[in-house]
Amino acid sequence: MLFPVIQPSRTYYLQVSPEHELYIEESGSLDGIPVIFLHGGPGASCEPYHRRYFDPERYRIVLFDQRGCGKSRPHASLKDNTTQDLVDDLEQIREYLNIDKWVLFGGSWGSTLALAYAETHPEKVLGLILRGIFLCRQQDIDWFYQGGTARLFPDAWQHFLAPIPQAEQSNLVRAYYKRLTGDNEIERMSAAKAWSIWEGSTATLTPNSAVIDYFSDPHLALSIARIESHYFSHNSFFEPNQLLANAHKLKGIPGYIVHGRYDVICPLDQAYALHQAWPGSELRIIADAGHAVSEQGTTRALVECTNAMLECL
Repeated sequence: MLFPVIQPSRTYYLQVSPEHELYIEESGSLDGIPVIFLHGGPGASCEPYHRRYFDPERYRIVLFDQRGCGKSRPHASLKDNTTQDLVDDLEQIREYLNIDKWVLFGGSWGSTLALAYAETHPEKVLGLILRGIFLCRQQDIDWFYQGGTARLFPDAWQHFLAPIPQAEQSNLVRAYYKRLTGDNEIERMSAAKAWSIWEGSTATLTPNSAVIDYFSDPHLALSIARIESHYFSHNSFFEPNQLLANAHKLKGIPGYIVHGRYDVICPLDQAYALHQAWPGSELRIIADAGHAVSEQGTTRALVECTNAMLECL
């Protein structure tokens, strides 16, 4: 389903602020349609297989790690780390690479960031390919971190609750954020792993130990937990319902929305609401998938969409 393994043709570090330096890589055809991959989280990172969603003979493939993530420096930093900072970073990357317009490909938080960028700079967007739509409304945060998903995964939920005293469980995001930004290194790492493993345990329709192992990695867990709790404690730096309210700005931009029917991290109603608010978008519901990009039906649909996008441009 995926395209063959390829290696980056170029790698860069770009200083985007006094605090932050971003890791960027390019692969595929230098003369191809520019596409940028926006990873999830916020706080995750790009992986080598992310290059393989795109035809390397027809796309100029750009991957980068967002502020505080992956190979970007400093790791797990919360300073000057907001949604608007990330939107501005995308503009700096676009200009640095001398790209006029590009396709944005993003899943989960990557879909959030893609929408925020496209609604700010629609004139710079050739098209959007989005997966696992995450609108970052308070109801969406509460669903996953305050008891909705817990009804489907009560066993994993107990592990998520374990680091937090019962007296603080009425606002778990705030309780975790307190520990993840505290001075107790053991408590901070314990909270990071519990937060990240909760996400990994619920990401797929059927259990997948490889996904859980990925989220268990201490380096990744720390950035995911710290940066996600930072964003979610601050309404992800959005106005209420901002992404849907501004979806009219996407009119005329070709777009595909891919979403697993059994996604319990970001339920399908978010993708459906976006599709209704975004004129001309195409919604593909994957009947046998949850949230993870690696699920077979989702992977197949995304590759189909990257190929179809080439015909739109």
